[in-house]
Amino acid sequence: MTTVTERPEHQTPSEQPDIPAELRAEVARDPADERPPAGGPPYQIISAVLVLALGVGAAVLSYGYGLGSLRRPGPGLWPFAVSIVIAVLAVVLLVVGRTLDDAEKFTGASYLVLIGAATFVGLGLLLPTIGFEIPAVLLGIVWLRFLGGETWRSTIVISLCTTAGFYLLFLYALKIPLPHLLAF
Repeated sequence: MTTVTERPEHQTPSEQPDIPAELRAEVARDPADERPPAGGPPYQIISAVLVLALGVGAAVLSYGYGLGSLRRPGPGLWPFAVSIVIAVLAVVLLVVGRTLDDAEKFTGASYLVLIGAATFVGLGLLLPTIGFEIPAVLLGIVWLRFLGGETWRSTIVISLCTTAGFYLLFLYALKIPLPHLLAF
């Protein structure tokens, strides 16, 4: 028994998509054509200074939450540790960046990074005032929907699930006393 592949009446063989040809064209496309222009060492240094300021600022904010100890970590311990790592890496980039030329010039998309950093600062400022849950959900919404272009459905689901996951991780698994609204 032979089977015959049916095609819609309005579609001729020449109108069907040539998937192998489309794949070859996609592979042949040079990703360098889509990159912003090169910026060189000055852009490396500017980026390193901005990241260093972000790392130091975040370390100062997280220190204000209290570090606690390794046995009883405070709410600022892990953000402080990550902030220090960011600051150290920024110093390394500041030293090495003078010899690198692979930095990209700042474009309109560069503002997305600044907006993302500003939302983290907002999270840090709102955390002691209104707790962990609302700022975390808002951060997820801003990052996913407005910076990442996700659909509203995936934005809401991922933001709520991520916040719930971090809530359970920090408050129950790690027993870090974050300021929070909900108590289960």
